[in-house]
Amino acid sequence: MASEAVRMAKATRKSSTPVQLAKIKPMKSTVKIPVKRDPDNVPPDTKVKLLLGANKAALEVAGIKNSTSRLGFLHDVRVFVSSEGTNVRTDVTTSGFSQLSVAGANGSMERVPEQRSQCAGYEFIEGTDWNTFAAEVSQLASKVVAAPMPPPGTYPAILDPELIGLFLHEALGHASEGDLVATKESVLEGRLGTRIASEAVTVYDDGGIAGGYMVPFDDEGVPKGKTTVVQKGKLQGFLLSRDTATELGLKPTGNARAQNFENKPIVRMTNVYMEPGDLSFEELVKGIDHGFYIRGKGSLGGQVDVGGGTFTFRAGPSYLIERGEVTHMVRAVNFAGKVLETLKTINAVGKDFSISTSVFGGCGKDGQMAKVGDGGPHVRLGRITIGGRAD
Repeated sequence: MASEAVRMAKATRKSSTPVQLAKIKPMKSTVKIPVKRDPDNVPPDTKVKLLLGANKAALEVAGIKNSTSRLGFLHDVRVFVSSEGTNVRTDVTTSGFSQLSVAGANGSMERVPEQRSQCAGYEFIEGTDWNTFAAEVSQLASKVVAAPMPPPGTYPAILDPELIGLFLHEALGHASEGDLVATKESVLEGRLGTRIASEAVTVYDDGGIAGGYMVPFDDEGVPKGKTTVVQKGKLQGFLLSRDTATELGLKPTGNARAQNFENKPIVRMTNVYMEPGDLSFEELVKGIDHGFYIRGKGSLGGQVDVGGGTFTFRAGPSYLIERGEVTHMVRAVNFAGKVLETLKTINAVGKDFSISTSVFGGCGKDGQMAKVGDGGPHVRLGRITIGGRAD
């Protein structure tokens, strides 16, 4: 296969644009995420019994019409060897549980999905009561199906860690990918060193953050450390492969990733998150007279125009904030806006922090899927446009 690749490269080099790779220090290393119990060695009957119990617990909640419970496991082994002397191997196992509950009441339906995953073996599954987890998802679905729709308008709001992570991934992370910057398809092109957010905002892309998906090296053999994307509101850096680093006159950041050996590495995120601040959740809420506490639990994602810098997200069941207090629940909300304008309205950041990944999905780009993570603290926005949704 290596000989065939060399032959094909020689055949096309006269007709193709030369690729200039940034120089790196050759690495030799093996990184394996510790696993106490290999999921492959757990009997299928044990897994089926766990799923049946969790699914039954979810269906026993009043008002639940349908329940889907899943276990997921991924064992990803990558070996990268180059003629430059690099020889690195990574071995990552990920385990997770997913619950989807559908509730119905008064002719209306509401579906709430939720999952938990971790870079670990079956010990992660054994360490959680999934019957309770599944029942809580059903309880949320049963409660929200009777909740009112949120009144549309522009409001101050608090985003929880799950949702701020999703927002940063979609709205900022993709825009910071070096290939989109180099081709001038990103709203961040030409803005390096300029202010794109409030001073409260510091954002990183980190391949080794606990709770995220572990990426010790990218698929060009470059160590993936902690890359500062935004520091105190200023755009500090981009996510780069070796060729995009050369094109932009910067250093590679270890963000060339391939779905598998059949695909070429392209610029991808790893784990994008916001640095926590120093305020409690209660202090964040007290700063809002009338607004929303927007939750990520049950979120169905969103859409982003990287070039135009606009976004639309579907959050999970959320809550009204009235006179500095969280009050009643509302149905899942849509919220939209312009990325750079929204980042500048962030006026307070919580001191809590969480980051997560998922064995069930990932980030899609150019027909490839990559495992990622995201998160951060609770974050308060000065304003965000909220609307109903089209069912």
